[in-house]
Amino acid sequence: MDMNEEKIISCVGCQYYYITWERKHPKGCKYFGFKSLQMPCAVVKNTSGAYCNMYTPKSNK
Repeated sequence: MDMNEEKIISCVGCQYYYITWERKHPKGCKYFGFKSLQMPCAVVKNTSGAYCNMYTPKSNK
């Protein structure tokens, strides 16, 4: 396992992450446009085999 694989970034704090408040799909990603029961970063990893590299910190407005 290389250094990139050891670092998993959580979606919390990303500007694209949001809570949907739907029981079956409570977590969402605005960048990729989906809702899921799992964290979006886990869905991206499981689907594509690669870690999500779209993490963008929320701006402090």
